[in-house]
Amino acid sequence: MNTAHLELLRSAGWRELLRDFIVPFALEGVDFGGLGDDVLEIGPGPGLTTDLLMEQLTALTALELDSSLAIELEERLGGTVEVVEGDATAMPFEPGRFSAVVSFTMLHHVPTPEMQDRLFAEVHRVMRPGGLFVANDSVASKELAALHDGDVYNPVDPTGVADRLRAAGFARIAVRHNDFGWAAHAYC
Repeated sequence: MNTAHLELLRSAGWRELLRDFIVPFALEGVDFGGLGDDVLEIGPGPGLTTDLLMEQLTALTALELDSSLAIELEERLGGTVEVVEGDATAMPFEPGRFSAVVSFTMLHHVPTPEMQDRLFAEVHRVMRPGGLFVANDSVASKELAALHDGDVYNPVDPTGVADRLRAAGFARIAVRHNDFGWAAHAYC
């Protein structure tokens, strides 16, 4: 992740945007209790979404690919959140462990559509029957592409995400989007 992007993801302004708009939009219609007793967050980055989630959840695991971000998150939140360094396309968790999986504004960092689809299949594998996957990301824009200069930027088209989630094994899929972002709820 480039320096400007990482600085944004650590900022007070981003924290407010997550708290006031992004997380409520992604979770619309689901209260935190509806996520169950063992939740996995994929791609927490610096952990601002993790901060919001851990205040509301019984048990939270954060899976982060970037080793330096995982170490930083473990040092900051260790003991309150289980931080695991790992790849969401090949998760180190047993099948059916999690009551819910959440992913906020990170899927565009997965390099290819095929890898995104593997991530969706892995999410399905590690969730309990009846569990909820909440996926959220921004819609493609020139401004976001510029922010990701030197980074991976592979935005997910919200008009095709339901079919991709269905192919990964999910049912009862609902996708909403606006000019800025999209959110999907899909049940295992």
